[in-house]
Amino acid sequence: MSKAIGYAGDVSARDAYSALSTREDSVLIDVRTQAEWTFVGLPDLRQIGKEPVLAEWQSFPSSGPNPDFVKAVSSHLAKKGLDQTAPIYFLCRSGARSQSAAIALTQAGHTQCINISDGFEGPLDGDGHRGTQSGWKAAGLPWSQS
Repeated sequence: MSKAIGYAGDVSARDAYSALSTREDSVLIDVRTQAEWTFVGLPDLRQIGKEPVLAEWQSFPSSGPNPDFVKAVSSHLAKKGLDQTAPIYFLCRSGARSQSAAIALTQAGHTQCINISDGFEGPLDGDGHRGTQSGWKAAGLPWSQS
């Protein structure tokens, strides 16, 4: 895991899934929008007995961060019995929003906020498509689409 300023660091989607599989107290927070969850798909953690926490960092069409994000996520984690040292993996489309979310929760006192740097779909390829080079989908990790 690479260490970053303002949060615990970055990992690939594959490394995040491995950690989520082995650490009972770890959690995945998908910070994409409702539209992305519905139309692009969701990580499927049922094989490891978990489910992602869905918490929009930014709501469409707003361009700013959700002002209730930190409070809502912190409350959800506390209800699950997780303290501020639990490993939290943040996921967005390509790693930018999730990095911001990891920084925000770190500033709120959580010590193991980890960004999934290649996101759910990864960067654009040469043809302008996502999901082919890196990220959750390209790594062949389980996901579902409604």
